[in-house]
Amino acid sequence: MPEATATHGHSENEPIRTDLRGAPLLETALLNKSTAFDEEERDLLGLRGLLPPHVSTLGDQVRRTYEAYSRKDNDLERHIYLRALQDRNETLFYRLVIDHLPEMMPILYTPTVGEACQTFSEIYRRPRGLFISYPDRDRIEQMLDNVPLPDVQVIVATDGERILGLGDQGAGGMGIPIGKLSLYTACGGIDPATTLPILLDVGTNNQERLDDPLYIGWKHERITGQDYDDFVDRVIQALKRRWPDVLFQFEDFAQTHAGPLLNRYRDQLCTFNDDIQGTACVAVGTLFAAANVVGRRLSDMRFGFLGAGAAGCGIASQIVQALIEEGLPPDEARRRMFMVDRYGLLHDAMPNLLDFQKPLAQPADHVSSLGMDPGQAIGLDMVAEKAAPDVLLGVSGQPGLFTETIIRTLAAKHERPIVFPLSNPTSRVEATPAQVLQWSDGRAVVATGSPFAPISQGGKSYPIAQCNNSYIFPGMGLGILAVGARRVSDAMFMAASRALGEQAPALKDPTGAILPPLADARAVSVKIAEAVARQAVKEGLAPEIGDAEISERITARFWTPQYRPIRPA
Repeated sequence: MPEATATHGHSENEPIRTDLRGAPLLETALLNKSTAFDEEERDLLGLRGLLPPHVSTLGDQVRRTYEAYSRKDNDLERHIYLRALQDRNETLFYRLVIDHLPEMMPILYTPTVGEACQTFSEIYRRPRGLFISYPDRDRIEQMLDNVPLPDVQVIVATDGERILGLGDQGAGGMGIPIGKLSLYTACGGIDPATTLPILLDVGTNNQERLDDPLYIGWKHERITGQDYDDFVDRVIQALKRRWPDVLFQFEDFAQTHAGPLLNRYRDQLCTFNDDIQGTACVAVGTLFAAANVVGRRLSDMRFGFLGAGAAGCGIASQIVQALIEEGLPPDEARRRMFMVDRYGLLHDAMPNLLDFQKPLAQPADHVSSLGMDPGQAIGLDMVAEKAAPDVLLGVSGQPGLFTETIIRTLAAKHERPIVFPLSNPTSRVEATPAQVLQWSDGRAVVATGSPFAPISQGGKSYPIAQCNNSYIFPGMGLGILAVGARRVSDAMFMAASRALGEQAPALKDPTGAILPPLADARAVSVKIAEAVARQAVKEGLAPEIGDAEISERITARFWTPQYRPIRPA
């Protein structure tokens, strides 16, 4: 890979210098312009005759590729087409995606990426990213040396164990880091030449994958315990030595690993877990907007959760912090959280609570005072009836569990119940927006984790906000890189939540959505980046710089897909 592939901070007219010529240049996705190489470049770079004679513009190529994309028969085929384009010509890929972001984000990421991960071995075409497998644990440094990118600044890594709501997909989980980093660039302006997806292949317990003769991962049951911890640590320490300032994102690790890994490494490198912190951040940002729409403060509300894993508890913990900032004592803020998992409502008399669940477990005497028996399993229907949460959030990964009875119960108790069925993909949603609106007589404020079209009911059209992490992590990354933040703090996420909530169209137009349209994702990311960067500076996690310089730095490194001149080195 030529040294001059990272393009942030460069003038669009400044040439890229490369030693590559001819076919190898056309096969380098970060440099390839295909039919847009001009006449001079074709002579200087050995391309004459390797391309059709007509010199196209980037706009011509976007129109051609969009027509081809539109001819695909289904979403998986469209996903495969976009990934192939990304591997062939990254500038064209990102220009196409940005021009059609609302249409293509569900194809690149949720929900279609779930099917792509399940069929990853079957649809695999060309290598992208880094596969670090357990049998190669003594060759990690060598593998990092093989990375062709000279300036890695953002890494998204998964071990494939908890892919969306689909569970263990093994090496197929690589589809998630690839997709996430595509959104870092498309939504957050992160130069794709600085991003690296990583799959930590520690085996899989998915028997279907192990029995699949086409499976491309390590065919072995997952390693666990100390062997797992030691392997992850070897990878992290090697990454720290190679790229000490990298932003490292943990993605789709099982809850038994997600929290402990975040706690172990958050003070060692610039890192966060998007499932815990990013999901919480976008959910709380959406709640800030929803609370403004219904004319109430979060600190006046109770919150019911279906799902008390890492994501659910992460959201609840950030809501608790928001309630404390609004003036509630910590104990009272935590008493507003009603966490329901497969064993019922969590309370402090229950055995076997996980460490991250304990701070959010209800006091058993408080449960009793609300008319619920802590000696029995307390389901969500009982919580809806007795605790009457103003807000109901689903992060269970189990479809259909927000029943008509539960929604009607909440609608009878609140004029504008807030209902967020957030599980991904669409097939795992706790209730569809149409169901929630029907059962609440159109009064519920709804946001989902997967995309849904507007719902027409009673002569009205209800836009459905997609409470998607893509509103948050691209802007987080942009702000962190712009000011050189050394760590990622909880306060930086809260700043991002408030910045998102402040951009709700419904604050200006009561008929508007509670989240900005995805078409505005790049502008939203800039606002979030500014808020995150200011908070990092405020906390001393980045060098002392003023707001004006922060904005200038963000603008300077915001990558836009456009062709630059290419000349021989």
